Amino acid sequence: MQPEQPVLDSLRKAVEAMPDDVPLRLHLATMLLKAGLRDEAIRQVGAILQREPGNASAMALLQEPAVPRPQEAAPQPEPSPAAGAEYDWSRAESEVGDVLPPMFVGGSSADTSGSGDREAAAFDVERSVLRLADVAGMAEVKHRLEAAFLAPMRNPELRRLYGKSLRGGLLMYGPPGCGKTFIARAVAGELGARFLPVSFADIIDMFVGQSERNIHELFSLARRSAPCVLFLDEVDAIGQKRSQLRNTPMRSAVNQLLLELDDVAASNDGVFLLAATNHPWDVDSALRRPGRFDRVLLVLPPDESAREAVFRYHLRQRPVAGVDLARLASLTEGYSGADIAHICETSAERALMDSVAQGTPRLIGQPDLEAAIGEVRPSLGPWFDTARNVALFANEGGAYDDLAAYLKKRRML
Repeated sequence: MQPEQPVLDSLRKAVEAMPDDVPLRLHLATMLLKAGLRDEAIRQVGAILQREPGNASAMALLQEPAVPRPQEAAPQPEPSPAAGAEYDWSRAESEVGDVLPPMFVGGSSADTSGSGDREAAAFDVERSVLRLADVAGMAEVKHRLEAAFLAPMRNPELRRLYGKSLRGGLLMYGPPGCGKTFIARAVAGELGARFLPVSFADIIDMFVGQSERNIHELFSLARRSAPCVLFLDEVDAIGQKRSQLRNTPMRSAVNQLLLELDDVAASNDGVFLLAATNHPWDVDSALRRPGRFDRVLLVLPPDESAREAVFRYHLRQRPVAGVDLARLASLTEGYSGADIAHICETSAERALMDSVAQGTPRLIGQPDLEAAIGEVRPSLGPWFDTARNVALFANEGGAYDDLAAYLKKRRML
């Protein structure tokens, strides 16, 4: 007995309302096959396999023969192809193109929908072995993290006693190359939680609607992986001010991000939100409202003890001798961690070229590192030029008071 049209219409509306309900889609696909609507049924099967790639019932439906619709005469069987005639591969591919993955990567027939296993490859949940003790210096940053984020999470009884809410997330901002991602990993390790880092390239897709789906999949994965630290890097690119986006597809992606943040704030069991940006003034103001990224932490260039630790880290596996780390740290005031890494690379390059010229290897010494410091200039000047203007003319509500205080201390304001 074939299903009636009102039944199919009701099932279609139900699937539209609950697109992730796999059993419901499976039922609709079965009914569509019985009604002879094979093309629509295959589309539903494709949607099922996108959500559950190994669904045996969906794969079995692909083998079901189509049933002729009652208002149509049963088609006559097509004659067998003559010997030597080619099989219609184009028609076959069009039927299963949304269901089966492509055989080859990078070919012209590769999947361009951005679906399939993209999320599994893009969103990798990690286990962090770092701790805040591994972050050298930055005593003020650690204190703020402890007070605003870590202590309430590690002490649930005291949190309930004082009514401290865990709603919302923490937004770290500051100049590039100063360790915001490293700190995020250390926070995950401190909490014993999984770490899920995501950047702009992992989420934003050129196809309409795919970016929103990626964001939804990301937050769903974080909830399934709880306890989990969800770290949004370059959040100014993901959550750019909607007033600057007008009617571009990115505007819908920002709206989806806001919806997911609200969902996490309402039921954030084991999902801890961290974000980082070099340009907080470009982040949509809605993202910084209470319940979202409502706590802000300024991550500044490494202090002297931190710079010494960065030198030690980047020289630890290189042949060095007679290196005065304290002096190197004092010579690199205003350098970022990335700048110091570049200094170490440059000094190794100098020693290598000298060894090639002399025909015998030698150790990296203090003169090599000091010469490299003379060559590598701090890269943070342009960022501080912009930050100075923000602190002077756009510090509405005291949002950048910490930044202004640092600039005054450095006589940059």
